[in-house]
Amino acid sequence: MVSRGQSDDPVPEHDKSDTACPPQVQAQLLLGQLHVDRGWFVEAFPYFEAAARSGHPVAVNMLGRAYERGWGVPRNPAQAASCFETAAAAGEGWAMFNLADLLLLGDGVPKHRARAYRLYVSSAAKGNAKALNMLGLLHEEGVSGSPDPEGAKVFFQAAAEGGDCWAELNLARLALAQQDVTVAVSCFQRALKTGFPDVCRAIIDLIGVCENPALHTVKAQATRQLAGQEQPRIVSTTLERLSSGERLCAE
Repeated sequence: MVSRGQSDDPVPEHDKSDTACPPQVQAQLLLGQLHVDRGWFVEAFPYFEAAARSGHPVAVNMLGRAYERGWGVPRNPAQAASCFETAAAAGEGWAMFNLADLLLLGDGVPKHRARAYRLYVSSAAKGNAKALNMLGLLHEEGVSGSPDPEGAKVFFQAAAEGGDCWAELNLARLALAQQDVTVAVSCFQRALKTGFPDVCRAIIDLIGVCENPALHTVKAQATRQLAGQEQPRIVSTTLERLSSGERLCAE
């Protein structure tokens, strides 16, 4: 099954917080993000910590990400979950998504698939296409007790329309299972436009050993693209990208 895409992802739709962010907090978040982008995690953490003291949900969510990923501080998923809970309660869609991830895995909190599902729904309602992709995976696995492939496909299609490349790969995977090479190739081509190494690796793995000329061409393109790539760095320039771009950083 295709990864849900928690590294090297393209920037999804932004979920704007309803609460205005003070300029000082915005600057702290940007500085923290820029340090993370460069791999300076120890230096990044104080900026997220200072920003979170404002109580702004985006800042609290980013502090949670620091604890979740161990950016300049020992990894502490329980503390991350606490931050995500606070930010999610304030309406931050990415915090809903991040908390759902922890609940789904039982990472730092008791595993709770039903609540994770509800949080993905809430995050999707905020415009988070990656949450739609996660809902597709849960339906495909049978979140309600039995697999729901048709429902999964609907979620993948919605996520792909929202710009999530991992949903494109999931659609391609389903198309390959049905031997619909034309649809699979179209999905692969759209995903390749993101230029992210993990996307190229996933395409190469999905296609595997294949003699179909169209698929062979796509695999060759992904291989060439991967060979010429460096790990991407996200340089956030606005507050609007802090929340949406966070899942790209130093995974």
